[in-house]
Amino acid sequence: MSRNVVLIGFMGSGKTTVGRLVARQLGWKLVDTDALLTRIEGRSIPEIFATDGEAAFRERESQVVLGVCAGERQVISTGGGVPLREDNASALREAGRVVWLTARPEIVVRRTIKRASGRPLLAEGGGDEEPLTRVLRLMSERGPLYQRLAEMVVDTSDRPPATVASEIVRRLGGSVL
Repeated sequence: MSRNVVLIGFMGSGKTTVGRLVARQLGWKLVDTDALLTRIEGRSIPEIFATDGEAAFRERESQVVLGVCAGERQVISTGGGVPLREDNASALREAGRVVWLTARPEIVVRRTIKRASGRPLLAEGGGDEEPLTRVLRLMSERGPLYQRLAEMVVDTSDRPPATVASEIVRRLGGSVL
């Protein structure tokens, strides 16, 4: 039996939406690390990035992740950059079954562009780089990290979240109940 289900993947891959549905199907609690961090900090992720910088944000994010990983019977929806730090990756691996949600780059852009101001890595720092180009670059950097960590990969590109959630629960089988 696994203590938790951990969802990793790029921004806009559906971690929170699918996570909510997986948690409901399992009768577990959803823990969204980004939402928890903003609640603890009392400010948004873009505000943390703007005032404290990415390094400080990643440190605070890591503290939240390490704390959450101590829990049980949770579906943990992580921020897209969480696996970038090896201590986070190790904690997630030990915390439960890790599922990598993927989506095609153009789908990610479509899902995130309306809220780009809430996604610092898309909203700023790209100079002349178009959102699709930035997404492709970040995906190529992060993909190998996600791949090493995940024991299951599920594409969310053209599928309803409920279908994705049901597939995850089915594929996990009795290992999480």
